Amino acid sequence: MPKHEIMTEEEVKELLEKYKVTKDKLPKIYESDPALLDLSPRPKPGDVIKIYRKSPTAGESIYYRVVIPGTWHEREAVPEHTEEEMEEYAEEMGEEEETEY
Repeated sequence: MPKHEIMTEEEVKELLEKYKVTKDKLPKIYESDPALLDLSPRPKPGDVIKIYRKSPTAGESIYYRVVIPGTWHEREAVPEHTEEEMEEYAEEMGEEEETEY
């Protein structure tokens, strides 16, 4: 399993500025993903995870994923999030309500 670590707010800020993106444009990873289960503290929605993978050409490659609420597997038990927590997550991600046309 590749090494996973939770990035600090400062690291996330630098990452987003470097690549000129917002959190909602990063690839996603569910909070219930098995790769996150052993991290302490447990990642919460909105956290950004740095993943170190071995690469045959580069030696090591780094990937980034933003934690999203939910589960990747129906039988996985995930605590329910309050509406307030979900609104806070959406606000942090910079998501806006979808407009129907």
